[in-house]
Amino acid sequence: MTSIDFLGSPCARLVLYLPHRPEGLDSFVHAPSAGEIVAANSNHWRKIINLLAKVASPQEDDWRRFRDSDLFEHTALCFEPALKEEGCWHWIAGQANLQRFVSLDHHAAVLPEDAEIAVDGARRLLLSPYPDYRQLSNQRVARIREALAQAGFYGGVAF
Repeated sequence: MTSIDFLGSPCARLVLYLPHRPEGLDSFVHAPSAGEIVAANSNHWRKIINLLAKVASPQEDDWRRFRDSDLFEHTALCFEPALKEEGCWHWIAGQANLQRFVSLDHHAAVLPEDAEIAVDGARRLLLSPYPDYRQLSNQRVARIREALAQAGFYGGVAF
């Protein structure tokens, strides 16, 4: 993937796939800080970055520190509709975005308590609404974290 299609760690544990890129993408280093992306963009990107940190943080109540110091050392953003081949978790956010992945074969099961969130543990795939506070409330983030924990995402991780 070219640098314009991928932003973050090449060894990411979680890759968030989005249909659009932040402003200034070509000026960011391989793994920028969350603050750099937010500063170069709108409040919309602050919400995306915060939700990525809330989901990816190994400790639920420490997501702010994780966002500010470790986020892009352990996660990435991808703007191409093709899953990265390494053994990371893939988070495709939004129905319209999912439709871009035309050849994606998955068996994601919806969560019993939320039909808009689905997980395929074998493919390491998370499907959810777009990362916006109106669509991914704290309650939904907690459901996602619980599903990922059950699938082994947080197990034995020390950041």
